[in-house]
Amino acid sequence: MARAALWLIQVVGERENRIFTVAELREAFPDVAQIDRRMRGLRDYGWEISTAREDPELLPQERRFVTRGKDVWEPGQAKGPSHKASITNAQRAKVMQADAYLCRTCGIAAGEAYDDGVTQAVLNVARRQVTLVDGSVTHQLVTECQRCGRGTVDRGVQLPEVLSRIESLAPLERSVLSAWVNNDQRTYSSLEVLWGMYRTLPEESRKAVADALDGTDD
Repeated sequence: MARAALWLIQVVGERENRIFTVAELREAFPDVAQIDRRMRGLRDYGWEISTAREDPELLPQERRFVTRGKDVWEPGQAKGPSHKASITNAQRAKVMQADAYLCRTCGIAAGEAYDDGVTQAVLNVARRQVTLVDGSVTHQLVTECQRCGRGTVDRGVQLPEVLSRIESLAPLERSVLSAWVNNDQRTYSSLEVLWGMYRTLPEESRKAVADALDGTDD
């Protein structure tokens, strides 16, 4: 795995989104069995290497070197993360059921097509870093689609900040939020629906709406 990491840096290169093939990888390591599986192990250490499953622009035999992670060739860096214990099938099923089989990042359901219509969503169970009220950091399981999972955005959660914002809500706002939480779904008022429709209108149509609200005629 360490040799594969160095090969990515020295041969494939760290320039943005470099593509290589499985054949090139195997040719570089003819003495190593299942080198592609060993390279996949780098993902446990912050390395992002996309396949055609996560990146529809790639061919089946192509891989994209996206992000460099820990220097696993240095002593101590390749120790398994304490939070990276294998997720059992029973755990996976329980988490997905609790999350209503929806990605908790973008909200898409399993098998549902993305807006671009290119691929359908495949759900996984990921570990999300959560900072607790006492300041300690833990990793909690959450349902996430593959597309969101390959992103580089930090999705760490600051629970004290969320709770603090709840405390600052007015009673009516708190009641509305409580209803959304209990239903695990946000309900939209007629005004919010109209606002969403208005935002999709071209400029001339938006002006017509503004004029109608002002009670003026062209």
